[in-house]
Amino acid sequence: MTRSAIYLDHNASAPLLPEARAAMLAALDLVGNPSSVHGHGRALRNLIETGRDQVARLAGAERKQVVFTGSATEAITQAIVGGAKALKVERIVISAGEHAAVGKAAEATGLPVVVVGLDADGVIRTDEIAVALQQDGIALVAVHAVNNETGVVQPLAKIEALVGPTPHYLFIDAVQALGKLDLDFAARPADMMALSAHKIGGPVGIGALLVKSHADTVRLIPGGGQEQGRRGGTESASLVAGFGAAAEAFAQHYDAALVAKLTFELMYRLRELNGDLVVFGEKAQRVGNVVDFAVPGLKNAVAMMGLDLMGISVSSGSACSSGKVGPSHVLAAMGVAPELSDCALRASLGWNSTEEDVSAFLSGFEQVLDRHRRRQGQAA
Repeated sequence: MTRSAIYLDHNASAPLLPEARAAMLAALDLVGNPSSVHGHGRALRNLIETGRDQVARLAGAERKQVVFTGSATEAITQAIVGGAKALKVERIVISAGEHAAVGKAAEATGLPVVVVGLDADGVIRTDEIAVALQQDGIALVAVHAVNNETGVVQPLAKIEALVGPTPHYLFIDAVQALGKLDLDFAARPADMMALSAHKIGGPVGIGALLVKSHADTVRLIPGGGQEQGRRGGTESASLVAGFGAAAEAFAQHYDAALVAKLTFELMYRLRELNGDLVVFGEKAQRVGNVVDFAVPGLKNAVAMMGLDLMGISVSSGSACSSGKVGPSHVLAAMGVAPELSDCALRASLGWNSTEEDVSAFLSGFEQVLDRHRRRQGQAA
């Protein structure tokens, strides 16, 4: 990606950090299998264990709790599908705002799925979780820490207080929270947690599942005993090294205060361009890098096409729906009308976002708005 292009879609995938690139290239020069006991294998094993330490530190986990997977979706599926079997779970409790990976994994268990709602600000209704936990049988509660579309931070402490003292289990999708919130996995009541490398400037194709020792029997892919028997398949030392390097370097590149300042400026100036602008989840606590917004009447497909022609990349929400632009289930759960949801755009900033990026986006969006107004005038 050249700097002439404006990339404001970090929640979909962050650009590769230079440290991650360097670590991956160095690992690619090595040969062997990390499970081999000879010198070549031991060199690769050392890279993997170093990466495990680095990821564990960023997530506040113990190194032995980190299980590398092929993606965050795989980690989520291992936690939910594998967890349902290993932990003798009788039902799955999710929220209406979960990523599709969570919803699909819940369906794949074949167990009853209880879906709790979101309030108008996009916050999970903890009172509905409390009711769901009163039903007979062990439940696996699967919720996200930060919503990928709105950036809303979920009330994990309240949810953990409900689940923690009970026989039920709690899984947290922390994909959008890694590096932005203090996860402190080892100390919190959650039983499992999913992470992704490419959301923090690591490579695509690797994730991690954090697992407490009492849930260590959770499996999905059998194999030759890799990852202490918790996930089969030869580990990619290059991908693990990239994930680890990104985890270690992320804080050096991601200036949370600067990103929040740029995001607020973007939102403020958008309102100057159009007074009818709606920001979704605006009243809730949010991570400071996302603006999920809509201009009533301006369809997101039209706006995205116009911006893309100018070399500006934003999204309409989740990027994990086969590239389709369609209604958001998150906004629907918040009670947003379909005609407004069809206008939703998400701008998400990250480690290499600049003032110039924000200005270029606003200039481009102003042109899109001007064309929209002209079309409206012609239609009238």
